[in-house]
Amino acid sequence: MSGAPAAYLGADVFDGERLLEDHALVVEGGRIGAILPAAECPAQARRVTLEGGVLAPLFVDLQVNGGGGVMFNDDPSPATLRKIVRAHARLGTGALLPTLITDTPERTRAAIEAVAAAIDEGLAGIAGLHLEGPHLSVARKGAHDPALIRPMEAADLEMLLSAARRLPALMVTLAPESTTPAQVRALAAAGVVVSLGHSDADHDACLAHVRAGARCATHLFNAMSQLTNRAPGLVGAVLESGAVSAGIIADGIHVHPATLGTALRAKRGPGTLFLVTDAMAVAGTGLDRFSLNGREVRRRDGRLTLADGTLAGADLEMSAALRLLTGRLDLPLAEALAMATSRPARIIGAEGRLGRLAPGMAADFLHLDAGLRLGRVWRAGDGGGGAADPAHIGAADG
Repeated sequence: MSGAPAAYLGADVFDGERLLEDHALVVEGGRIGAILPAAECPAQARRVTLEGGVLAPLFVDLQVNGGGGVMFNDDPSPATLRKIVRAHARLGTGALLPTLITDTPERTRAAIEAVAAAIDEGLAGIAGLHLEGPHLSVARKGAHDPALIRPMEAADLEMLLSAARRLPALMVTLAPESTTPAQVRALAAAGVVVSLGHSDADHDACLAHVRAGARCATHLFNAMSQLTNRAPGLVGAVLESGAVSAGIIADGIHVHPATLGTALRAKRGPGTLFLVTDAMAVAGTGLDRFSLNGREVRRRDGRLTLADGTLAGADLEMSAALRLLTGRLDLPLAEALAMATSRPARIIGAEGRLGRLAPGMAADFLHLDAGLRLGRVWRAGDGGGGAADPAHIGAADG
């Protein structure tokens, strides 16, 4: 859209780090032109007045297994990725890592090829790939198929190193029980974000992998050795190590809010906690069940479970996680928003183009109302004029 710039007023502006009150977000040519005090809004700008709330960057989600009725595992293809991206865009997520849950080597290769093809064709919203397994611990398998869990071999390592050269970001969740520090060093040297998870390893083994280059942990507290009085486990290693950041599922189910609050206070920096949805096929739909590796997963009362009650991913939207953090835990809004935007972008080395609002960056942003419920969503170049609700994506004016 050509013509005068658009100035968005009436809402606070979160730029990725700071919450700015009484400011205007100026958009021109599909990009952020400026963030400035409302009183300094350009006279020629077309004014768009919002009724309170906050403007923020689109969410960045590093653990998305599915959405829009499909699972990445079922059909790792660009067509599946398009459906997943579209479903999560409606929920305010502008960039995600499609996540392949433990599967065969053939399916893993197909996932790598699908993401590479989607990126080559310019599919907006795909930031890379997350491989959650298969090199995990059966003792902490969660909903992963134990028959597919196995140690990392030379061919696996080479496949991952090759993928890292092709993709803008590659995150690999692995367990010390199924990998070696030497393998972690090789992956880290290639730029892979090595994330520890689905592990029953003791504290020392986890720290050995951290020293080798692991710098993340997958869904903190879930499917890992816990923090106890004499055995700190993987949870303890994450909280004490400033080199490690960790994703967390803030739905009040996977982690009790009191436990999450304790972790936020205890986490040693510069590593941080960040939000993930661990979303499954039901995201963005009214479906009440789906299939995971041939097993039925049921959706009920905010939970996704296998027949035996095992949690299988999460039924969570990022805006709901923000409401839990700022409501139940009284976390400052700026910190909660950073956990959904700039922090995960930094983890995958994309802080220069994702998770922030700054002059020159793409005008990809959203509006949350005063209750932190998702309202309008804008993405430069998509659509024709803005969405009235999160069921559509609107173009940034300019």
